[in-house]
Formats: sequence, C-alpha cells, structure tokens
Amino acid sequence: MSLNETRQVAIAVAPNGGRLTTADHACVPVTPDALATCASACLEAGAAMFHIHVRDRDQNHLLDAQAYVEAISAIRAAVGDRLVLQITTEALGRYQPDFQAEIVRKVRPEAASLALRELVPDAGHERSFAELLAFMAREGIMPQIILYSPDEAVRLNDLIKRGLVPFEDLPVLYVLGRYTAGQRSAPADLLPFLAASQPKFSHFMVCAFGPQEAACVTSAALLGGHVRVGFENNTALPDGSVAESNAQTVKVVADTLASLAISTRSAEALRSDWQKLLQRC
Repeated sequence: MSLNETRQVAIAVAPNGGRLTTADHACVPVTPDALATCASACLEAGAAMFHIHVRDRDQNHLLDAQAYVEAISAIRAAVGDRLVLQITTEALGRYQPDFQAEIVRKVRPEAASLALRELVPDAGHERSFAELLAFMAREGIMPQIILYSPDEAVRLNDLIKRGLVPFEDLPVLYVLGRYTAGQRSAPADLLPFLAASQPKFSHFMVCAFGPQEAACVTSAALLGGHVRVGFENNTALPDGSVAESNAQTVKVVADTLASLAISTRSAEALRSDWQKLLQRC
C-alpha cells in the first residue's frame, strides 16, 4: 500500500436481529418495506453488506423461505446490487440444525451466516455441516462462520484440517460480548481471537454487544479486520445516547474510520474478496 492509498474496510449492518422489536426502538425494521428503507439509508451511510432477519406478524424471529424471498426482493428493488445481502440461519432456540441448513438450500441467497455452535452442536452434525458448505460452494453462496469464542475458531480450523470444510480458508465473524455479564464487550475482547496461537482466517469481521460497539469494531479495523454494526447488538452511540437509526450507527463508524485514513469497501469489492477466497478450495 502506497502513502497515497488508504486501507479499505467493509461495513456490514445487522439492523434488527431476532429479539428487538418496534416496542424497543421505533426504527427496528421488521417488514420487507422497512428493511428496504433501512438498507437504502445504510448504503448511503457507508455499508457494504446487509444482514437480514425476518419476522412473523407478531415480530417474532422466523426462519421461513418465502419471508426471506419477499424481504430480499424488496431490498433489491431499493438498492439493486449495491449491497451484499446476507440471511441469518440463527436458531434463537426455535430451530434445529437440519432446518437451519434447509433454509439456505431453499432460499439460495447471495450469502448466509452460519453459527458453528448451532450448526455443529456435536460431532454427529459434522457431516451435515460439510454437506451444507459443499452445497454453498457449488451454488456460489458466500458462507460466513460465526464464532463466539477463540475455542470455536480452533474447532473450525480442526474441521478444515480434517477435510470436512471444502475451503482452505473462509470468512468468519468474531462476536464480542454475547456471553458476558450484561452482554457488554470491550476492545480487548478481540485480542484472544488474534493471539499468536490461534488459527488465522484471512477475512475476519467483528461485531460487538453493548455501548462500546464502535470502539470494538474500530479496533478490529485497525487490526486488519472488517466490521459489523447495527441494532441487533447495540442501539447506543459512543456518547451513550440512543441512535436514531441503523444508518446513524453505520455513519458514526464510517466517519471514525475515515478519520484514521480507512475508507469503506464497496459491496462489489467485498464480493470479489469473498469469491477469490472461496475459489481456493
């Protein structure tokens, strides 16, 4: 990188998650139209990827192929291909691994997040996880493996070494603070994931629970990672006030990164990064 170039970091936004409702914050998007409006605003604020949860009529978490198709269609109508659209397979205690995997097969999204601890709760699910990843590789669906602890990163690396993952390397998301007291994270929580003894994944992204979200993801960007923000994990701004919208949380981080000579990476560039990575299999 020359002195005239700036490093680029992809910003993903997770605007709703499976728990927060409009009773918690009026700007939590829970319908296809609301997701589309939110996606447009987040794109303008600097996001490259949009992480989608869908809900039922009572705003409960839902894994449903038709609901995903409707949401993706509405978002694509609003933003075209200027955002990578990623669905979640998160269980939230409602769904079993086979059902979670089947959602990916039915929806055939551009990208999907897969929590290792949910899709592979024990050794008996390793084969089905390998089959899901092989399907995603054939279909060109971009996986991102969610890791809640350094131990899970070691476990994923073991699956790769044993040939159960059809990629030499793949995108991962390190989650900070999910299982801490009060679900509060701090920048130092990232360091165990990046320790010298830990497996190295060349494209890692970080999200963080709690009011230090912006500090955590900024630290991740400075340490070579990409970032995810949004109401799924946090609605507070760095000054402690409540964010008006998901777009505001994106803009705060984008502006902070810009002040550090780090620019935002586009959806097109993120797709290229992931596709090159996943072709090495």
